[in-house]
Amino acid sequence: MAPSPTGFLHIGNVHTALFNWLFARHEGGEFRLRIENTDTSREVAAAVEQIQESLRWLGLVWDGPVTFQLDRIERCQAEGRRLVEEGKAYEDEGAIRIRMPDEGATEWVDLIRGRIEVPNEKLEDLVAIRSDGRPTYNFASPIEDWLDGITHVLRGEDHISNTPKQIRILDALGAPLPSYGHLSHIFGADGQKLSKRHGAVTVDEFRAAGYLPEALVNYLALLGWSYDDRTELMTVDELIERFTLERVGASAAVFDYRKLEHFNGLYLRALSPDEYADRLVAFLRERGLGWDEDLVRRAAPLVQVKIATLGEFPSYAGFLFERPEPAQLDRQGLEIVGAARDALAGVEPFDAPSIEASLRVLAESDGLTVRKALQPIRVALTGSTVSPGLFESLELLGRDESLSRLAAARGA
Repeated sequence: MAPSPTGFLHIGNVHTALFNWLFARHEGGEFRLRIENTDTSREVAAAVEQIQESLRWLGLVWDGPVTFQLDRIERCQAEGRRLVEEGKAYEDEGAIRIRMPDEGATEWVDLIRGRIEVPNEKLEDLVAIRSDGRPTYNFASPIEDWLDGITHVLRGEDHISNTPKQIRILDALGAPLPSYGHLSHIFGADGQKLSKRHGAVTVDEFRAAGYLPEALVNYLALLGWSYDDRTELMTVDELIERFTLERVGASAAVFDYRKLEHFNGLYLRALSPDEYADRLVAFLRERGLGWDEDLVRRAAPLVQVKIATLGEFPSYAGFLFERPEPAQLDRQGLEIVGAARDALAGVEPFDAPSIEASLRVLAESDGLTVRKALQPIRVALTGSTVSPGLFESLELLGRDESLSRLAAARGA
């Protein structure tokens, strides 16, 4: 993978990295990370670290050290001069250009798209070394592939136009050719390339929203590849075992945010209670929420089957940690809240079963359905009509806080 260090890692680049990583792991090869920094004006040091952190979080660990294309600037310059001496390149206003053939065609058997042929008359003499001595991407990249012993190059379809140029350069250098495969773009539901207008597009955004890395990896693997026509949920080990390029399609894949959310919910519900609580605590810390860890862990079982992303926890259960604004209730609601406060004051022990029994008696004595009786109590305590189980929430809040909130809702 050779990303440009110009910003946060786009999910399309992650998709390309994932297919490279799965292929390398399946074949017992190596997955390399190379920073494409030939355009130094665009390099952002923070982006280089972010690229690495994003891949680490996803579990896409690379082999060997991270390399930078400009680390081999002197070798590129030397190869450029050699090609000039051999008559395969020439100097042009201080730059070095590679001579491209005028006749015939450059072709290769693409690992995903089959045979591709480009007439050589469409290939312009390519700048290899700029006048300031820096190599261009299309010169540095194939030289890096050659020197690193890269056997397979999997990249986005926007690189198809670069491939014949790089083949001609490797031929001129007398270097072996890697096998090339070009992955299709990922589109939004509107048929356009995935971008901000569709929603989250960077790894950081999905991470901040509370998606699990293994769910995101599983979903991305299914964009343009399938194991069969029915299997969707797969562990990383299963993906590695089953991944082959023969089942990678050439058609564009559509990123379905709802399906990813569904996947994430399945992954969250499959976690053990302890693992779920660990993930939730870690997520909240990462987001800078210093909520009481013990209370978070006690609340975790109430939300595990209810929310599809960890990012929903603050809005769904945040009332346990921060008191909501007093609710606006009608006259009947205020009467129910007052009666509930009186009833709960004497509940002993103050636990969910005892609380439930007390509030059910309250509902029956007022001739109300349990649902109708509980709703104003829920609103008074949580500030919302939707929340985790009310009886369990009351237990977690404790008697004093629960009675205080009910009193506040009545204006007492």
